[in-house]
Amino acid sequence: MTVFLCSKCGTAITPELAELAAVPDLAADERDRDEETGRAPSTIPRGRYAIDPEPWGAPYVVQEDQRNPRPAQARGHLVSRAEEGFVVSAGSRRTVLVHPDDAAGLQPLPDWKNSAGCCGPAGAQGLNRACPCGAPVATLAADCFGPYELHLDPVRTCAFSG
Repeated sequence: MTVFLCSKCGTAITPELAELAAVPDLAADERDRDEETGRAPSTIPRGRYAIDPEPWGAPYVVQEDQRNPRPAQARGHLVSRAEEGFVVSAGSRRTVLVHPDDAAGLQPLPDWKNSAGCCGPAGAQGLNRACPCGAPVATLAADCFGPYELHLDPVRTCAFSG
């Protein structure tokens, strides 16, 4: 069992969690989305975590193939920037994916920085959740058109296994 801590202050961000062998596949059925929020079911079940080997979040770089773009990040959607065209994540690899409710003490950044989205934060602007000490530590993706997951930054958080 592993607890994830804020690297700045040492506060526990999660309860004890058990590791999954891999990031689960997303449910492909749009009918599984919550009717009120539009959110998909969480990528990760409560009480578990997985290490995402793929890049996640900002910064983004321009994709070479603008005619056949790919999603900006794993389990994500296309991201296009007006001046650049379609972009792909060059963000952190090995983010720790957890169920958002397993890190309920995290707070939005002041003024909801990096939390733009239609029905919730899309997770495409960078870190958008902070430890109670104020340190940005995670990115919540909770919009109606993408996955529902929380990515703990691998540098701003650390794992403790007892």
